[in-house]
Amino acid sequence: MKPEPRPGRRVTDVVVLNTAMLTFISFWHAGAIVLCDLASTAWYIGGIVETAIGPAAPWFIAAVMIFAAPVLGLYVEGSSMFVRGGVYKVVREAMGSRLAKVSVSALMFDYVLTGAISSVSAGQYLAGLLNSALPRLHIHWSVDPKLFSVVFALAVVAYFWRQNIRGIEESSDKAVKIMSLVGVMAAVIFAWGAYTISVRGFHWPSFETRFTPESLGWLASGQWHKRIGVLGLVIAYGHAFLGMSGLETLAQVYREMEAPKLVNLKRAALLIFFAALLLTGSVCFLAEGLIPAAVRGQYTDNLLSGLAMSMAGPHWALLCLQAFVVLVGVLILSGAVNTSIMGSNGVLNRLAEDGIMPEALRHLHPRFGTTHRMIDLVVILQALTILLCRGDIYLLGEAYAFGLIWSFVFNAAAVLVLRFKDRSPRLWRFPLNLRAGGFDWPIGLGLLFLVLLSVGLVNFATKKVATVAGLAFTAFFFVLFTISERINRRAAARAGEAHQDKFNLRQADDLKILREEIDKPNRVLVAVRDPNNLYHLNKILETLDSETTDLVVFTSRIRTGLGLVDETVEMDHEETNLFTKVLAAAEKHGKTITPMLVVSNEPFYAITQAAQAVGASEVAFGVSAKLSTDAQLERLAMTWGSLQQDKKPVRFRIIGPHVEHAVDL
Repeated sequence: MKPEPRPGRRVTDVVVLNTAMLTFISFWHAGAIVLCDLASTAWYIGGIVETAIGPAAPWFIAAVMIFAAPVLGLYVEGSSMFVRGGVYKVVREAMGSRLAKVSVSALMFDYVLTGAISSVSAGQYLAGLLNSALPRLHIHWSVDPKLFSVVFALAVVAYFWRQNIRGIEESSDKAVKIMSLVGVMAAVIFAWGAYTISVRGFHWPSFETRFTPESLGWLASGQWHKRIGVLGLVIAYGHAFLGMSGLETLAQVYREMEAPKLVNLKRAALLIFFAALLLTGSVCFLAEGLIPAAVRGQYTDNLLSGLAMSMAGPHWALLCLQAFVVLVGVLILSGAVNTSIMGSNGVLNRLAEDGIMPEALRHLHPRFGTTHRMIDLVVILQALTILLCRGDIYLLGEAYAFGLIWSFVFNAAAVLVLRFKDRSPRLWRFPLNLRAGGFDWPIGLGLLFLVLLSVGLVNFATKKVATVAGLAFTAFFFVLFTISERINRRAAARAGEAHQDKFNLRQADDLKILREEIDKPNRVLVAVRDPNNLYHLNKILETLDSETTDLVVFTSRIRTGLGLVDETVEMDHEETNLFTKVLAAAEKHGKTITPMLVVSNEPFYAITQAAQAVGASEVAFGVSAKLSTDAQLERLAMTWGSLQQDKKPVRFRIIGPHVEHAVDL
């Protein structure tokens, strides 16, 4: 048993909150995560859309990629309103919990299909390459593309399951590397394509649409697309809409974006738009114009392989180009699996914060601090989808757009409603607002909503597989969320508790452990106690330079006598609530913090000892409800002076609304 401490002279236990030690990512990393899904559609969208609507496919794909700009603007406004945002949060605030659960259930269908179609498509490309290369190596053997793609897809999902268990920082680094390689591949394709056009010329795709009974769905019997010409255009447009897959992930990674958050969000949106438009829009035109009609059918499931093999040059060089295209395709399509897992995990965490997901799924990984059970759930659903589709890319593509378009519809409706429901100033607003009657009427948002709703309704009638599977999946998750929410509410009512974040704890016996957590030249310590009095923390976060300064957010648990002996490393309800608010403040500002809980028998001594242990040049406090600022500073000065160890100068600041006092010791 530990001996009883001497009064005023000992801090016994230090608890490090591993989970809350946030590492924020740049807009390059955030953009790369989204692009690993959005740009990956270039490898399969051309074949799927051409099968559905005919040779006019590239024109509609390009139109969809241009339309991604206003949809990205929609997400910028919604995300800037809620740091932990996304379609669920926005719809819940605008239209209530029930519609929010419907919208997020449809979105989960999109995320599950994203992982399935991306990994299966990667397998199709790899199988096509093997079947092209093996005869050149005098190996008379071939692989079944569908069987091979299923096996490969399962392996990819398993790999990125492990990566997401480890956390977002490592995953985002891989996304940047993948997109860098995609940029190199795009440059090679465009340069080689330009040379081929100069040698052979270029055949621009026609504007003719050729619908199949499958692509018309329930409208095929009445030939409605011919009776109403505009309807045919909307049907074709709807089949190309899967090109915008992945945009919702922008709202999920906004939480992890570094400061300045809104500026970086807009930068990421611009990066995503131009990169996806350049890659997806351009390669679809090149494929249509350069692949001979006689062999196009061979490359429906791996269109870019067909583009590589249709370039001008010797066969061995084209085979090398195909290998490069396939390698990059496998990487970015696999990266889309990573994005789908990451995005769905973010969505489920938003649900858990609102008390909708079962509490057991919020369990944190003991080493990495991730919500591993939620990741497990998503991966299991993706694996089942891969097995059920049996490698059929067109089937997955038809089902894919259901969750995508309806999540856009709900999001647009919610942001539009919030313009009327919540008229507080926005950090950024979707453009085209008409000032009349003292109110800015959101004309741009209204038009965007009408376009999305039109496409959603037409898709509802033309995509049988998507409608049936999507409605069944959405209904299943809606029922699951509803039942779980009721159970959680009853449990919370009995306990009398609101939502709190989950934290992993690590105990140490000495404040020297702080030295292991910080490595920047400047250190600031912020002492917090009251979750409703974090004004001083927010003021420090506003001006903090995370590149040069470590911020330690500190609170102390006061125990005296035997209460300090054998202290259990468990945070109580008040401490958990405090650090939930601290974490939210750090996320809002996009600044990294190191949270600490210290068990002590004297609060001022704990603070000054912690300041010395971290080598802090500045210590900030909030205004006390019990002591005057002069009394606070006097006790700090006395405690600081009583320390016998060597001390470097430090500034103690007391910060409150319209109040700030400082003393240098």
